[in-house]
Amino acid sequence: MKSFNIPRHYRSAVITPIKEFRRKRDKLKRDFTPTELDFGPVRVLIARHFGFCYGVENAVEIAYRAIAENEGRRLFLLSEMIHNPDVNADLISRGVRFLMDTHGKQLIPWEELTADDVVIIPAFGTTLETYARLQAIGLDIEKYDTTCPFVEKVWNKASQIGNKQYSVVVHGKPSHEETRATFSHSKEAAPTVVVKDMKQAQHLAKFITGALPAQQFYTDFAGQYSEGFDPSADLKRIGVVNQTTMLASDTQGIADYLKGVMIDTYQLTPDTVDEHFANTRDTLCYATNDNQDATYALLGYPADFAIVAGGYNSSNTSHIVELCEAKLPTYFIESDQKMLSADLIRHYDLHTKQEIVTEAFIPEQEQVTVLLTCGASCPDAVVEGILMRLVSFFPAARPIEEVMEKVTD
Repeated sequence: MKSFNIPRHYRSAVITPIKEFRRKRDKLKRDFTPTELDFGPVRVLIARHFGFCYGVENAVEIAYRAIAENEGRRLFLLSEMIHNPDVNADLISRGVRFLMDTHGKQLIPWEELTADDVVIIPAFGTTLETYARLQAIGLDIEKYDTTCPFVEKVWNKASQIGNKQYSVVVHGKPSHEETRATFSHSKEAAPTVVVKDMKQAQHLAKFITGALPAQQFYTDFAGQYSEGFDPSADLKRIGVVNQTTMLASDTQGIADYLKGVMIDTYQLTPDTVDEHFANTRDTLCYATNDNQDATYALLGYPADFAIVAGGYNSSNTSHIVELCEAKLPTYFIESDQKMLSADLIRHYDLHTKQEIVTEAFIPEQEQVTVLLTCGASCPDAVVEGILMRLVSFFPAARPIEEVMEKVTD
């Protein structure tokens, strides 16, 4: 796989060597056992796969190259480069400005841009409408387009099945940048509707079977369907693609469910399923799959609590948090600064969408076991900071050098 030029301050003298050691020992990525760091009073189990993925490293490299190559010019990002506060803050500190926030709200009017400016397309990609706006201004949008190739793969799949007269069902978060971009590209090739979860997929099925009147569709899926969508006609042949960072099990569950609805509704056989349901296969990216599989493996080990690092608006990270929460106490934090002391941790609650403080999060016992992982947009340096902050709460902990010797021996 291609090697990227990533700024040194995102690397780690602890985490990066561990990942490289595991990569060399397991080139086919078949070993999902976690890495154990035994400090004595605290034992940390680190997921086999986590952190910067291909798409993120590609985006980071291009963004910093854009900065280096355009001294004296105005640089803009369409929205957040990736969903990580450290990366975005560092880009801002280097003069990059955001044109939109993560929800698509305009921060800088299009009218302020000129053909001499530099605009970076984030890893999520963007809508065809935005591409057209930038081209109309005269901007070179291809030079610093960091759209993840796995996102483009989804766009291509949507186009392929659209050309075969299927409508596209996108499993994703309707307000997420990637889903908005995928919706924009998909609707050019096929009638498209977005479902955010199984509950919405089940509701969509009622329009497939005729259990609900077609007219109600426009109210129930407001803002989630393409112009001219006709549920009476456009839900007869469908295929499912997804936002690449969704839970693989959720997407598969939705696809299997809708396939079953089609089979029952049209009395299909294995040989005739494709008359009404397209075989799209899984459109999650490899990193999302690897990180989720590694998390499942990590959760197979007994532990006292888990720490998941990443941006609070990161979709792939939030799904890892969901997996961990189902098994044990889990703390979702952006950085080591959220670990206020050995007794207090400030962390993000996915359910209330706000930070909360938990007291006595470290149990008082002879040895504490902690699971540690992060999302695909989290730098190794952030994970190292959290690891070392955690270990600092245990005065009798072994030195990191001694622990690392045993890991990479």
